[in-house]
Amino acid sequence: MEWEYRGSSFQLEDIMHDITSTSKRLNESLHLPVLVIIEPLLLPRTCILQILRRELDEVEILDMATAQGLDCTSARDVRLVMLSIADKPIGDPSVEDDLAFVAECCPNAATVVLSNHDDEPTVQAAMQRGVRGFLSSSLPIEIAIAGLRLVLVGGAYRPLPVAGINRIPDFEPPDSRGPAYLVNEGARVAIDRSVTDLTPREQQVLAELELGLPNKLIAAKLGLSESTVKMHIQHIMRKCAAHNRTEAVLRWRGRLPAQSRDHDPGAAPMQET
Repeated sequence: MEWEYRGSSFQLEDIMHDITSTSKRLNESLHLPVLVIIEPLLLPRTCILQILRRELDEVEILDMATAQGLDCTSARDVRLVMLSIADKPIGDPSVEDDLAFVAECCPNAATVVLSNHDDEPTVQAAMQRGVRGFLSSSLPIEIAIAGLRLVLVGGAYRPLPVAGINRIPDFEPPDSRGPAYLVNEGARVAIDRSVTDLTPREQQVLAELELGLPNKLIAAKLGLSESTVKMHIQHIMRKCAAHNRTEAVLRWRGRLPAQSRDHDPGAAPMQET
C-alpha cells in the first residue's frame, strides 16, 4: 500500500517509522533532567535558550516568562532553575516571592540567579537565601556555562569578591569581619610556603580553578591536554594539603588554615566539576 503526497510516493512503513522515531525522541526527552530558564523578556530568553541547548545537551531546557509557569513541570525532573532578576535587588518582594515559589514547586532543584549586579552584598544576600549559583550578566558565556555545570553536579558558584575568592557556605570562615583577613599568622606562613612551591603552570591552572572552570575548558584555555591538567590539579592539591579543588583554592587564598603536609598525602583528587 502506498500513500501519495504532493506527487511523491511514500511507503506506509516509512511513515510509521517516522512516527515511531518521533515518539521515541519525545519519550526520551521526558526522562531527561530539566533546566528551566525564567526570563520575562523574550529576546534575551530566546538567546539564552539557544546557547544553553547547544552547550548543555545532557539536560532538557525549558523557558518561561514567569515563575508561575513552573506549575506545568510537576511531572518533570527539574534539577536547576535559573531565575533572571535583572536590576532588582534580592530583597525585592517580587524576587522573594519567585524564590519561594521555585522552592515550593521544585524542592529538589538548585536555584541560580542571573543578575545585572555582582556586588558582594547582593551575592551574599542571594547565597543566604539558599541560592546555589549567582551569575552576573557581565560574565563571559563560557564562565556562565561552567558555573551552571558546577551547580548541576551539586556544587555552588558565585563571583569572586574583590579581595576574596569564590567560596561556598560550607567553607565560610569563622570570622566575617571582612574578606581580606587571614585565619592566623601560622596559616599565613603555611599558605605563603604553598604558593612558592607551585610552579608557574600550576599557578595558571589554579587561577582557572578559581573561576570554577572544568578541566576541559582549562585545557583549552592553556593549550594543554586534559590529562596534563588533571596532573597539575593533583600536584596543586598535594602541595596545598587539600582534599578537593575548592579547598585547594581556599587554602591558596588563605581562607582556610593549611594542614600538615603529612596529613593524608595520598588523598585522591576531587572528581571534575
